Amino acid sequence: QVQLVESGGGLVQPGGSLRLSCAASGFTLGYYNVGWFRQAPGKEREGVSCITSSDVRTYYADSVKGRFTITRDNGKNTVYLQMNSLKPEDTAVYYCATACTYYSGTYTLYPKGDFGSWGQGTQVTVSS
Repeated sequence: QVQLVESGGGLVQPGGSLRLSCAASGFTLGYYNVGWFRQAPGKEREGVSCITSSDVRTYYADSVKGRFTITRDNGKNTVYLQMNSLKPEDTAVYYCATACTYYSGTYTLYPKGDFGSWGQGTQVTVSS
């Protein structure tokens, strides 16, 4: 059974850090590009970051660039999202998915859920 499971969310104060994990089972995650997405209350889901499978290139949305870092450990079949200097506007449900592509210098993230395999999401709340 193909499955992605996110973990590591929680409540953190502004300026704090969290590390999200995306663990795969039933398939080899290392063969796929993996994206992190988030959906805040009342907003559409948006792409946050992407890491490619082969040469481990990375992409970040402008809103998180310099604060978030995406990495992967193919031996653990897991992708991570290290989130530092968190802001209240980072509050959202975070999802991982095999839903981003990289071609000729261009990243494309597919947030609508109609492409790739998706996890169930993990809640991140940034509040004092």
